[in-house]
Amino acid sequence: MNFGAVTIKDIAKELGISASAVSKALKDSHEISEKTKKLVLECAKKHNYQPNPMAQSLKRGNSKSLGIVISTIDNQFFSQVINGIESVAYSKGYNVIITQTHESYDLELSNVNHLTVRAIDGLLISLSTETRNLDHLKYLHDKGLPIVFFDRVTDELETHSVIADNCKGAYDATKHLIDVGFRKIAHVTSSPHVSITAERLKGYKLALEESNIPIDEKYIKYCLHGGRDLAEIENVLAELIQSPDRPEAIFTASERITTTTLTILHRLGVKIPQDIALLGFTNTHLAEVLNPSLSAVYQPGFDMGKKATEMLIGLIETKRPITEFQKVVLPTELFIRDSSQPVLISK
Repeated sequence: MNFGAVTIKDIAKELGISASAVSKALKDSHEISEKTKKLVLECAKKHNYQPNPMAQSLKRGNSKSLGIVISTIDNQFFSQVINGIESVAYSKGYNVIITQTHESYDLELSNVNHLTVRAIDGLLISLSTETRNLDHLKYLHDKGLPIVFFDRVTDELETHSVIADNCKGAYDATKHLIDVGFRKIAHVTSSPHVSITAERLKGYKLALEESNIPIDEKYIKYCLHGGRDLAEIENVLAELIQSPDRPEAIFTASERITTTTLTILHRLGVKIPQDIALLGFTNTHLAEVLNPSLSAVYQPGFDMGKKATEMLIGLIETKRPITEFQKVVLPTELFIRDSSQPVLISK
């Protein structure tokens, strides 16, 4: 037998019997003699035969598999989301297939196509920063594939979604910077068409407006690739730092942008918070031990993954048509640390 997954046909060929007879023997059918069953089982064990899950799913009409599409697994937030997804999926008898877009629309399209070929029962997806055209998801949704969005969502499909309270998180972060004395607050964020970008920008602007601080567009900088392009963040920070009207604080709007900004400012010799304060969305476990410790808006990643999976399995296993869908909004948490503390600022 050749190296690779052993099939029923391989066993049949070795034993000189039909594939149908092998299949029935493996199922302990009364139609097959005990002698043949023994030969089949011994051959299957020798070659470590495993049933083909895809073939079985086609027969059953389900695969007990969930497709997952995220940005990158090395992002602490998405790692926590996956832990939440798995905690529910495995307890309900589902496997998960995880794919990464690396913020690429083309990769998202490829991943979704690959997952559907694998006959998944449902899809959990956080859209890439490049995704504007949702035709690939609309087609699957119209065909009846259960889909639940999380984190980066869309209103173009009628289905469940789970997000963090991005507006409130951004508002709390900006309000903290204002309350401790900063007035020139820059906002470095992701692509403008992404749902979390709009929600966090709204919170940032609301906090400024309530404090009667004019919104200055030169302090709002977009990273179209969501922080995946290092040069993009370097250029944005160079513009802010070299500006004659340099900001006193920077509020960053995503995990990757936040941690990369901290790294770049260190490299440029910018002292935090003495020269520029920093506060951002991040779920990194290292926030407290960084130098300086990093003030952060924390998203409930585990709970988001858990809730999104519960909703998806609910769609998969329901016996009736679902016509009412939920957008679940989970609270964020603001942690104040040294990177935004005014007491360290030299005047």
